[in-house]
Parts: sequence; C-alpha cells; structure tokens
Amino acid sequence: MPGMLYLVPTPIGNLGDISVRCRQVLESVDFIAAEDTRVSLKLLNYLGIKKSLVSYFEHNKAVKGGLILDRILAGETCALISDAGSPAISDPGEDLVKQCAQAGVTVCAIPGPCAVITALSISGQSTGRFCFEGFLSTAKKSRREHLESLRAERRTMVFYEAPHKLRNTLEDMAAVFGPDRPISLCRELTKIHEEVIRTTLAGAIEKYADDPPRGEFVLVLAGAPEDAAEGASAGDAAEMVSRLMTQGLSRKDAIRQTAAELSLPKNVVYDAALSLKDE
Repeated sequence: MPGMLYLVPTPIGNLGDISVRCRQVLESVDFIAAEDTRVSLKLLNYLGIKKSLVSYFEHNKAVKGGLILDRILAGETCALISDAGSPAISDPGEDLVKQCAQAGVTVCAIPGPCAVITALSISGQSTGRFCFEGFLSTAKKSRREHLESLRAERRTMVFYEAPHKLRNTLEDMAAVFGPDRPISLCRELTKIHEEVIRTTLAGAIEKYADDPPRGEFVLVLAGAPEDAAEGASAGDAAEMVSRLMTQGLSRKDAIRQTAAELSLPKNVVYDAALSLKDE
C-alpha cells in the first residue's frame, strides 16, 4: 500500500511560527525531502527532531523526484519542506506534487506560514481579489514583457523580489504602470527588522536611490484603477500620443507613457496611434 506526501510549511523568519500539527507530522513521517538540508537541519534541531533528510531542489528535482516517489509507492511517508514558507508555491515541490497526483498518491497540505498571504494582509492594499506573480526574471527584456502583460490587471499583484534586483524592478514597474501606482514593500517578514513601506512606485524608487535595499522583499502592487481603465478610450489615447509626440517623444515612448497613464493595454494605444503621422 502506498504511503503519503505531506506538504509542511516552515517559518518564513520566526521559528516560533511552526505549528503543533507541523511538528507532529515531521516527527511521524519516515523521511523528509528538503530544499536545503542545512537550513532544514536548523529547524529540526530547534524542534528536537532527528529524521532522515533527502535533498530536493530545483537542479536535482528531475532525478530526486522519481526516487522520492518510489519510496512513497513502496509504503513510506514523506514530508516535503522548503527553506521557508509553503512548499510547492513558487517552489520545485510543484513538480513532486504533480508526480504524486499522477501516480495516485495522496498529498496532504498542512496550513501554515506563507509570505504571499502575510504580506498581502498587512499591505494596506485591496485584498478581495489578487494574483501572485512570483519572481520576475533577471533579464530586463523578459521582466518587462512579464510586467507589460499585467498592464491592465485590476487585481492586486504580489511579487517576490531579492534586494539586489529591487531597484531595476521598481524602475521597470514605474515605466509600465506609471510612477503614481501605489505599492507596499514588505521586507524581512516576521523577523526582528520587519518593515512595511506603503508608498508609490516613484516614492519607492526615491527611497532606494541612495539607500541599498536589504533583506528579502514581497511587493504588493495595486491593480489598475477601474475608473481610469473604463474612462479612457482609443480617442483619448490618440490625443495623448499626439500631444506627447509634439513635446519631443518618439512614437514608441509616447505609446508606452500613454498606456501607463491611461491604464490601457499597449496594443490598444498602438492601434489608436497608427492613424497619427510622424511629427
């Protein structure tokens, strides 16, 4: 009879956030699959748990996933944990869950710490409807394309970001969504230096112009204003593009700025600008 896979969330900064149920599961399973066994060992030592650890991360998941599944099919129970937060969310554990599902193995998710929900709840942004976009690409072109695809998104958007990429990400966001778009920067969640900065994209860029970002960030970005998206028309777009071009902007830059300020899809503004002659 096959065993089970448990998805066990781990603290995102404060070890005290581990739940009683999570501890019980970690104590009861046959082995633990961990993103980084060195990080996980610190948690297990804190809990006083000694258990067999198997490494499972992005660059070995193709091999280790099959080996872990074989052990589960042979009757063993496994707990999957990441370095922090809920496994399988923006995490290689997603693949292991798919493998187990296809093999008919029961997967049980234990509720617990999640940086997305923690940041969203304290962001001060709308929480009724939101989308999680994970990490943006380190490549500027891919990052801009990702953001461009969200230009007309009305739901609150949540992103993960590393400190060394934050400035470039904020600059690209301002170019796509406009400098006045509200954003909440949630830093070092649940840790001693936890901080939430509620500002605009322009304000965030200014803050970190001379102040190097530190710690891991969760960015909570407001969605496109409904009134702006509904009130703007192709005619408004053509008029703004024309005005910006007379001020010296190229057609491409005028289209980009118009789309950002009117919260219209770039292709809509482009179509509206086709009838305009180059100044």
